[in-house]
Amino acid sequence: MGRGWRGRGGYQQTEVPPADDAAAWFAGRLPDGWFTEAPQVTVDREEILLVGELPALEADFEDDAARGAAESGRISRFREETRDERIEIARQAEHRYQRKVSWGARLGGTQELFTTVSAPVMTRLRQPERLVLDTLVDSGVARSRSEALAWAVRLVGEHADSWLGELRDAMSKVDDLRSKGPDLG
Repeated sequence: MGRGWRGRGGYQQTEVPPADDAAAWFAGRLPDGWFTEAPQVTVDREEILLVGELPALEADFEDDAARGAAESGRISRFREETRDERIEIARQAEHRYQRKVSWGARLGGTQELFTTVSAPVMTRLRQPERLVLDTLVDSGVARSRSEALAWAVRLVGEHADSWLGELRDAMSKVDDLRSKGPDLG
């Protein structure tokens, strides 16, 4: 789950309310029977992503491709059947947390995300970093510098997951200590 609010510099100075209770709020708000267990709720500054596990398929399938197609079809049915209710729940959550709400579903080996946010991020890069991005573009790994940067961030995320988890835990502890400190405002 995301961290509590901390002041930011630059364009990120907008205060958004904390969403530490988002998983509990959704657990109380979601209709019974949508998911087989509490959905995974991930929060950042722009978005709350909610991904739930759908009930298992009963049928037997001749191969993995057929099973994957059936799983994808069931997820698609869930998406269509729950659309109006999901929109209303998202509207309420967006008002409460001041973030967009995105949805996804998981079934067996298939996970699909829908209505997700793609937030622009601006950065300044020196020539050595730009050359890395240009190499990725020139080699066909990415179509643009933007796509190359997104690819690099995903790659770092995949290979540094445990380190990033430890970093997030440490930042959460700092947030807790800050909240217990004196109010200097």
